[in-house]
Amino acid sequence: MRRTRRVKKLLWRWRSNPLRRRDDIVEAWIVLAVWTLVLVGGIVAGLVTAGAADDVFARQRAERAPVRAVLLVAVPKSVSGIGTGSERTPGTVSWTAPDGSTRTGRTLVDTGSKAGSKVVVWLDHQGGLTTEPPSAGEAAVEAGVLGTVAGCALAGAVFGAGAVARWRLERRRLDLWDREWDTVGPRWGHKTG
Repeated sequence: MRRTRRVKKLLWRWRSNPLRRRDDIVEAWIVLAVWTLVLVGGIVAGLVTAGAADDVFARQRAERAPVRAVLLVAVPKSVSGIGTGSERTPGTVSWTAPDGSTRTGRTLVDTGSKAGSKVVVWLDHQGGLTTEPPSAGEAAVEAGVLGTVAGCALAGAVFGAGAVARWRLERRRLDLWDREWDTVGPRWGHKTG
């Protein structure tokens, strides 16, 4: 019995009622559309974004390759005496490219490394230095976070648009009530009974 009353109260805009206005029906459709888009659209946007991010990370793992390189210049333990909180700093390295030529460039290396020490650098498909691609686990976490953010962003935008539409309907209803009151109010006078 209580559940039936709750459902009736929840769906009052859909029931036939002599006091129901056209704006109430419009508002009911807006609420239904907003919640449908928030739930379905948010999930779809999250899944599409996560899938696209995962594809990008998989492509990075396929295109990038690790190569052994030699550090040319020693890197001091603390750079400029200020603790940056990072254990890596730019250093000059030399490596052999896939075509057999020797190349030189700058990449992040561990602080305190001595000249001549071996380091691993990552090369793109053209043989240039690039960053290490995320592992499969890191990529899955990052894709999940990006998907969640995309889903929440879409849901927030849809919810905001629905709130603005409902606010405009409410303003319209208040203006109609003001006009009706301006018509009926003066006839009442100061006596109520």
